Amino acid sequence: MNSVIVADAGPLIALSKIDHLNLLHQMYGDVLIPPAIFKELALESQKAGTAILKTALSEGKLQVVEVHPLKEKSSLGLLLDPGEVEAILLAEQMNCRFLLIDERKGRIVAKKRGIPIVGICGLLLLAKEEGFIPLVAPLLNKLLDIGYRLSSQLISDVTNRAKEQMKPV
Repeated sequence: MNSVIVADAGPLIALSKIDHLNLLHQMYGDVLIPPAIFKELALESQKAGTAILKTALSEGKLQVVEVHPLKEKSSLGLLLDPGEVEAILLAEQMNCRFLLIDERKGRIVAKKRGIPIVGICGLLLLAKEEGFIPLVAPLLNKLLDIGYRLSSQLISDVTNRAKEQMKPV
């Protein structure tokens, strides 16, 4: 298995908005994205986190890689958006360590295809376990503050695994 990871847009945007996109590079080196994810990042906008994404691309920490072959793109496109389809196909093509994805349908399809998956919360747990961050809960709070959707059950599971507590709302 390769040491590179492939990422979907949602987690990349969220990590950039909470100023932790570099965590991916620190933990795994370069992160690959397909062209459809590059388009989803909307780098021409002035949204929060865009400058961080642009820097990661210009420094080669995020790399756009073409997906080959695209023959399955149309059948998967019935279930998923183009970015998720290309991310799944690129993850297969590159035999990646894992696909960073949070969207439920995309996770289900990736699992069925035998692709290891990690969501943003799992990534933060791994980062804490490996000593890259001291605490998970403050970052979960930041994700919630920017409007990232995390279920209360997921937050509870993650904070329990991390042996932490969330700040009161």
